Amino acid sequence: MISFTDALKEAATHTEVVMEKLIPESEGPEAKLLKAMRYSSFSGGKRLRPFIVLTSADLFDVPRSHSQRVAAAVEMVHTYSLIHDDLPCMDDDDMRRGKPTVHKAFDEATAVLAGDALHVLAFDILTDASVSSDPFIQAELVRCLAKASGMSGM
Repeated sequence: MISFTDALKEAATHTEVVMEKLIPESEGPEAKLLKAMRYSSFSGGKRLRPFIVLTSADLFDVPRSHSQRVAAAVEMVHTYSLIHDDLPCMDDDDMRRGKPTVHKAFDEATAVLAGDALHVLAFDILTDASVSSDPFIQAELVRCLAKASGMSGM
C-alpha cells in the first residue's frame, strides 16, 4: 500500500505533467501571458485538489488519462483564485509560496489576464473529448466546476 505522502506526490507529478502540455512555453505574442500562467501554476503547493480528484475518480474506475486532465483543470481554477486573491484590489500580497506574487513578478494587468486565462482554460479542458466523449458528462463537469468556483463556492 502506498503512503499518503507518496500518493500526494504521485498526484502532483501526474498533474504537473498534464499541465506542462496544457500551458506550453511560447516565443510568440502570447509568451508573457503563458510565462505568467506557468510561473503561478508551477510555483509549488501540495496539489491536494488534484489528489482528491484522482483518488475519487479511481473509486469509480475513471481512466487516469481522463481524470488527470480534470485534476489539472481543478488546479488551474485554484491557481487562478490565488492570483486574483493576491492582487492589490484584494489582499495585496507581495509573496506567495516564498516567491513574489504574479502581479509583483510581472505586472497587475498580466496577473489579471493570467488568472482569467487559467480559469477559462480549465473549462475548455473539461469540454475536450480526451476527458469524456459523452456531452452529458462534459456538461456536468462544467456545471460542477462553475458552481464550486462561482459565488456559491469559493
